[in-house]
Amino acid sequence: MGKVHERIDDRMRSFLLAQHVFFVATAPSGDQGHVNLSPKGVAGSFVVLDDRTVAYLDLTASGAETIAHLRENGRITVMFCAFDGPPNIVRLHGRGRFVTLYDDGFAELAALFDETRGARAVVVVDVDRVSDSCGYGVPFMDYVGERDLLPPYMDRKGADGQAAYRRLKNRTSIDGLPAFDFDPEPDPVA
Repeated sequence: MGKVHERIDDRMRSFLLAQHVFFVATAPSGDQGHVNLSPKGVAGSFVVLDDRTVAYLDLTASGAETIAHLRENGRITVMFCAFDGPPNIVRLHGRGRFVTLYDDGFAELAALFDETRGARAVVVVDVDRVSDSCGYGVPFMDYVGERDLLPPYMDRKGADGQAAYRRLKNRTSIDGLPAFDFDPEPDPVA
């Protein structure tokens, strides 16, 4: 039986921080467009800021659906599942915002994370509903280790290569919404 909680208490905080993967769901406004569900899991990329606020490091990747949807309506759900230990599913519903690598406050937020290579933003979620449920249908799975692919890949690209990649792949969502279009154009003289 599911339960709604007043806040993220110490027990729930420990559960959230112990999970190796979490999922982020967003959707555009209205009845058109694609609902997006993204797995996240680079070690150290999620933090609990307080009992009603969480954040995760948003890495440069092949899409920017979450940022597009947050720009449009701010709705977001973050879900954690126990793949080992007692069964549990936690959902954090709220309003999300993002702080890009070009914004004031990014360095302060990014300092909260262990791994920042390839970061394009920090997504901050103001949680308005905290719930958990049994998780009886979630299978046991063994954590073998990190893939250690995305951060090194972006690190090899360097800052200019990452910006070029984002200009190519992250400017709009799959539905044509503005997404990560914050990278300045390269200087044509350089």
